[in-house]
Amino acid sequence: MNIQESAEMYLETIQVLSEQLEHVRSIDICHKMNFSKPSVSRAMKNLKAEDYIDISDEGYITLKEKGFAIANKIYERHKALTSFFVTLGVSPETAEEDACRIEHVISDETFEKIKEKMKSCD
Repeated sequence: MNIQESAEMYLETIQVLSEQLEHVRSIDICHKMNFSKPSVSRAMKNLKAEDYIDISDEGYITLKEKGFAIANKIYERHKALTSFFVTLGVSPETAEEDACRIEHVISDETFEKIKEKMKSCD
C-alpha cells in the first residue's frame, strides 16, 4: 500500500475524529487539520474514488477496510513515536510535532526496533 503522505494524514485524521465524534464530516476534518473546505472536499473525493473511505448520503465519512488499515498503522506510529520521544526527554509539544512528520517516512523495520526498545525499557 503506497499512498501519498497527505492521504495518510487525512485517513489518520478521520480515524482520530471517529474516536471523538459520533459522525465525521468534511467540516470536522477542515477544523481539525486547519484546511480549506475545497481542499478537504477534493481529498475526500479522491479517497472515496480509491476506495479508502465511504461517504453516506448525509455526508458522514467512514473508513473502509483498506483506509482503516492505513489509518491504524499511521496512528499507532504517531502515538508510539510521541511516547518514545517524550521518554527521551523531548517536550510533549515537540515530540508530537516530530512524530507527525516521522510517522509517514519511517521504515517498518526501524519502527519495530523502536517498539522493541520501548518494551525492553518498561
